[in-house]
Amino acid sequence: MTMTTNEQPHVLILGGGFGGLWATRALASAPVRITLVDRTNHHLFQPLLYQVATAGLSAPDIAAPLRHILRGQKNVIVRMDEALAIDLAAREVTLAEGRIGYDYLLVATGAAHAYFGRDEWAEHAPGLKTLDDALAIRARVLSAFEAAEREDDPARREALMNFVVIGGGPTGVELAGTLAEIARHTLPREFRRADVRNARVHLVEAGPRVLATMPPELSEKTRAQLLRLGVEVHTGAPVTQIDAEGVSMGERRIASRTVLWAAGVAASPLGRQLGVVTDRAGRVPVAPDLSLPEHPEVFVVGDLASVQQDGKPVPGVAPAAKQMGAHVAGVIRDRLRGLPGKPFRYRDYGNLATIGRMAAVVDFGRLRFSGILAWWFWLVAHLFFLIGFRNRIIVLVNWGWSYWTYQRHARIIVRGGDPQARSTRAA
Repeated sequence: MTMTTNEQPHVLILGGGFGGLWATRALASAPVRITLVDRTNHHLFQPLLYQVATAGLSAPDIAAPLRHILRGQKNVIVRMDEALAIDLAAREVTLAEGRIGYDYLLVATGAAHAYFGRDEWAEHAPGLKTLDDALAIRARVLSAFEAAEREDDPARREALMNFVVIGGGPTGVELAGTLAEIARHTLPREFRRADVRNARVHLVEAGPRVLATMPPELSEKTRAQLLRLGVEVHTGAPVTQIDAEGVSMGERRIASRTVLWAAGVAASPLGRQLGVVTDRAGRVPVAPDLSLPEHPEVFVVGDLASVQQDGKPVPGVAPAAKQMGAHVAGVIRDRLRGLPGKPFRYRDYGNLATIGRMAAVVDFGRLRFSGILAWWFWLVAHLFFLIGFRNRIIVLVNWGWSYWTYQRHARIIVRGGDPQARSTRAA
């Protein structure tokens, strides 16, 4: 089925993440018809996804149905479907369940995991981008502790309680710090045979320091805090092999049954269908107003867009995607009035990352701080940007409970959630 325009211009938005959703909402009063397509039915607050993976929060705490978010916006139709191909000449997108035409197209399909040409590593080192990923990682982590409890062989038990996180960016740091807290504070009184306090958490980074996008002094404070938590930090250690038995970094070998990938991303493959040469990560170079140079009716935002500003790339973070989405909405409004679109300008509000209980780092350019004050700032900022009053209240209650008790209420292993977890149970 092909949908064609009739009265108002049709804006087709692919992706219900930060870029796509912010564009949709910014067009609420515009004289356009909007179709928002996403292969899931929800908007996901990705900055807290690692807390679902480590059993601190449940999936609904950081996600909300797109239809519910947009229930009061009359000019939008939400369609749960998957975009497969884009025909620029025909102004048409092929979906898994039909075809759909557009007058304006916004591609905001984000990014996936990148294994630097070693895609076979994905089986042994899952990444963290979706709720399915988070639930699979949770099952893998918790199943490793369960298997260690019933394991008699000391070497096998040690491998089961070795956790390796590859990638020293914010996601890797947050995962490693939280895993260490689980082993040291959450689980010790609940296991009888395995001393889970002996669990070792390794954070592996190929570069010279963790949180490389932050100033060196904050990177060093992060490393020191991770060491205090019991995380073993390996920098300047590119991974050369990952298999079912562990990780190799040159001649160094870590035996582990639980390896998590937080080292790299690649843009959505839809970018390669837009008729331009993408960069090495698959990102699409765009005009100053975020449109395609040869197709001004097509826009690309978020992790899929390659945008340069002041000689530096705009980072692939949630605030940038939100700003891009809102900017494209403004350009479309201008076009409808016969005005040229303004160039995009990214406003950097700083970087922040949490390292563990009562510890975080914040970089606001000239203003940089860490420790408990940064942790409180991180907490308030994430609560503020969560979508929905219910989500904010539930997350606040769960965080308060975890803070006072060290407990994580979402420690449920969903059978079938992760093949590695299933094989561990069967071993």
